[in-house]
Amino acid sequence: MNQYDIVKDMRYLELLSHTFPTVAEASTEIINLQAILNLPKGTEHFLADIHGEYEAFQHVLKNASGNIRRKVNELFGNEIRDNIKRDLCTLIYYPEQRLELIKKKEEDLNEWYQITIHRLVRVCREVSSKYTRSKVRKSLPHSFSYIIQELLHERPDDVNKSAYVSAIINTIISTGRADDFIITISNVIQRLAIDQLHILGDIYDRGPGAHIIADTLSKYSSWDMQWGNHDILWMGAKAGNDACICNVLRVSMRYANLDTLEDGYGINLVPLLSFALDTYGGDPCTEFMPKCSKDDMMDDRTQLRIARMHKAIAVIQFKVEAALYEKYPQWKMQDRELLKNIDYKRGICTIDGKEYKMTSCNFPTIDPKNPNKLTKEESELLKRLHDSFVHSEKLQQHMWTMLSHGCMYSIFNNNLLFHASIPLNPDGTLKEVEIYKGRKYSGKDLMHHTGMLVRAAFQNDSSPKEKEYAIDYFLYLWCGPDSTLFDKAKMATFERYFLTDKDTHKEEKGVFFHMRDNEEVMDRIMDNFGLTGPNRHIINGHVPVHVTKGENPIKANGKLMVIDGGFSRAYHKETGIAGYTLVYHSRGFELVQHEPFTSAEDVVKTGADIKRTTQIVEMSSRRMKVADTDKGVELRKQISDLEELLYAYRHGFIKETR
Repeated sequence: MNQYDIVKDMRYLELLSHTFPTVAEASTEIINLQAILNLPKGTEHFLADIHGEYEAFQHVLKNASGNIRRKVNELFGNEIRDNIKRDLCTLIYYPEQRLELIKKKEEDLNEWYQITIHRLVRVCREVSSKYTRSKVRKSLPHSFSYIIQELLHERPDDVNKSAYVSAIINTIISTGRADDFIITISNVIQRLAIDQLHILGDIYDRGPGAHIIADTLSKYSSWDMQWGNHDILWMGAKAGNDACICNVLRVSMRYANLDTLEDGYGINLVPLLSFALDTYGGDPCTEFMPKCSKDDMMDDRTQLRIARMHKAIAVIQFKVEAALYEKYPQWKMQDRELLKNIDYKRGICTIDGKEYKMTSCNFPTIDPKNPNKLTKEESELLKRLHDSFVHSEKLQQHMWTMLSHGCMYSIFNNNLLFHASIPLNPDGTLKEVEIYKGRKYSGKDLMHHTGMLVRAAFQNDSSPKEKEYAIDYFLYLWCGPDSTLFDKAKMATFERYFLTDKDTHKEEKGVFFHMRDNEEVMDRIMDNFGLTGPNRHIINGHVPVHVTKGENPIKANGKLMVIDGGFSRAYHKETGIAGYTLVYHSRGFELVQHEPFTSAEDVVKTGADIKRTTQIVEMSSRRMKVADTDKGVELRKQISDLEELLYAYRHGFIKETR
């Protein structure tokens, strides 16, 4: 360090001196930061493709993918029986519900309170050991902050403090605050068990509670998100893209998921129902019957009404999409205007010169001479649906939350996170894709500029032309061949509904998905994004891993981890499991494979947690510290800046102000 560095950085150092105005305060902060560097690395939690399964999602957050049970087992060992450890974990996950049951059957409740509070404090002390006292203090609710701090930092086996600790716990019980304390400390344990939550896309569609998941995330302490194609679809709907609105409605009808639309976001479906009944009242709509599970209590009449709404919005969707394909020929998607290819008299659709028989040819709103034109009634309906989406306050709140916490990709601790793919050429090199005004990008630049275009759709300072294109581009991101969020040759929605030949239903995946086991290709991608060293990884989801067919989620010799195991119930038969979560703690990576989740009620009553299998993906030769993470890099920079400030103070460049 020399005076030339000080002079060069003087403006910055003067600003820094406002925060640390004396040598003593700057020195204290250096000591604090150096100490933090030697704490164990915080636990990161990765989830993908949740698809509205809010109960399973919330449970996985509560048990931290088994991390809390692991801590309890390590902490108590053979000290208490397995069933007591299981009951303790269940209490931590669902304290309010579990307390109700315990108070009905426990004979000596005061003794139970005594034992349980001591155990919960031990668990809380264990999960908080990775953090500074300051960070733990900030995570505590005001009502019990002081008490929890005292219990965490005073041990009952200390003879000088045992009476002190006992008095605190006895008073919690005698003042009738035991239930509130147990609920509070259980929630603190849940919060501290995970340092950072990563959502790798697709919280929307299929399951019934995407809006509940979004609410949960909006209150979560530390999380980030990489947008998925289903999230982008909802973002496009909120931005006012009519094709996205139609797709959101169609997917919701397909999975009989009206709760998110009506209860979650206040979308008025009455106009769509009225139109569907008037237009398709005599149509059995067999191919549009919703996918209902055995647990869905839905009568035949309700299913038929949904099917008719489903068909009505699908036909409108195909027309609206066609208008955008005509508007943007550079997307090269005009071959998806399949309404033009139908011989309505013969019930035949021609694709690539080959004729295919249609399942149905009842299209009362289609003019064969101008098949892509909306009728007056369809236009009026679409306008009402458009207004309902763009004026939904709750949807706006959730989309802004996704914008503030989300992006197309992220890099955390030498791990590249994105939802779906990086477009590639057939030889595995990065493919250039046109975004806007003829500008082409690949790899990291493609991800960055796509993300900027998404944000332009919601910003008032975007130029009118850019904003219009950005809003329209949401459709391409949803189903475009070179979309980083889709990357398939086509989305075969029309074919699945109307063509009997199942070969036409296939959606050929992009090159990335065929090269996921190629180490050289994965290395090339990571090089492009600036990841270095031997311990670097790509983590993504989007395409479910078919465990029943022997597919392994760990690919390219451990360089790629695919964590879409099928959270959605609609995928359980296909994948054989109910999702993966990835945990990255101070000892390394663990991939957790989950069995289907029954209900929170089952867990509370029986203690039956989600059955899971843990696979050790990669273990570190030593326990990782904060110094080994991105945060460590940032802290070392801060320490260097503070050391420069100390030099400036001691050599008279800057005066202490206290």
